[in-house]
Amino acid sequence: MTLNALPAAAWLTLLVLTSGLAVGQKSAEPATLASILNGQLKYLEHDLVITAEAMPEEKFGFAPTAGEFKGVRSFAQQIKHVAATNYLIAAAILEEKPPASVVGEDGPESMTSRKDVLQFLRDSFAYAHKAVTTINEKNATGAVKNPFGSRPTTRLDMSAELIGHGFNHYGQMVEYLRMNGIIPPTSRGQ
Repeated sequence: MTLNALPAAAWLTLLVLTSGLAVGQKSAEPATLASILNGQLKYLEHDLVITAEAMPEEKFGFAPTAGEFKGVRSFAQQIKHVAATNYLIAAAILEEKPPASVVGEDGPESMTSRKDVLQFLRDSFAYAHKAVTTINEKNATGAVKNPFGSRPTTRLDMSAELIGHGFNHYGQMVEYLRMNGIIPPTSRGQ
């Protein structure tokens, strides 16, 4: 079953039930759909950004090549892909065009420096936060244009894809760090 196969109501229920646990919400204010989604996104952003920052410049282009890994994205390409996808999904939620620098799911080809790639990632999360804070109980399940296909989708589906997709690549990036003898920051309690 894919993320998009779950009905929006199931995602909403799951997010509501797990929101306090995952983001440690201590506010006396009642949770809103936007605050729940934003909390989940903050959790992803924290883990992904510190993982991206953990790879030193000289290994930023690392990609495993042996066996089943042949032809996979490099560490830097993983980051650019996540950032570009963040932009595409957030733009769909906001019903606007993504920034001009985002050309497809792989990010700008010309962007190669570690500093620029990390900033692209950080900026993509800022844009994603802007998008998820607009989701509410009234617009969560209304149809929006799907950036990855012709069938319409919903803002709630897109927010679930945003978080699920990011954690998928986070897992790959953790493996790349370990292949280079680097203990991921989250394994060190950061």
